[in-house]
Amino acid sequence: MSRVGKRPVAIPSGVTANVEGQTVKMKGPKGQLQFVVHDDVEVKFESGEVKVAPKFKTNRAQAMYGTARAQVANLVEGVTKGFEKKLEITGVGYRAALQGKNLQIALGYSHDVIFPIPEGIAITTPKPTEILIAGIDKQKVGQVAAEIRSFRPPEPYKGKGVKYAGEYIFRKEGKKK
Repeated sequence: MSRVGKRPVAIPSGVTANVEGQTVKMKGPKGQLQFVVHDDVEVKFESGEVKVAPKFKTNRAQAMYGTARAQVANLVEGVTKGFEKKLEITGVGYRAALQGKNLQIALGYSHDVIFPIPEGIAITTPKPTEILIAGIDKQKVGQVAAEIRSFRPPEPYKGKGVKYAGEYIFRKEGKKK
């Protein structure tokens, strides 16, 4: 049994929750989100809490109900606080700037990388070497951050590239003569 899945998700004031079949909908001050729960999981909204339980005693149901509870908790956090990822750019001449609805990143290639900002995501560049990605959907924020990082992941010799804030880059020693 999942320890995470056993705990109900409390719905704070200012957030309205709605459970219709396998669809959980949340509406809060930052916006609204919905999530379709797996068929092996049962979802109920009772007395200001969303409760999740497995329908069957199968391994799949056991695995999915903890995941479903975490997803519902992420919906609640998303519509109340939102999510944020911070990327740092390291390297001579590497920089980022907003250009309308696009993010323009110079990463040492012969051309600048133009990344169109998806709907529901806000990207800011407080410094030319910092990118802040914010939104209400945790999966979408993480996916956008991973896509931007994938343009030039940090390399182990000099540490140049795009990395998450606080990410440790394992450094290697160069060739010896």
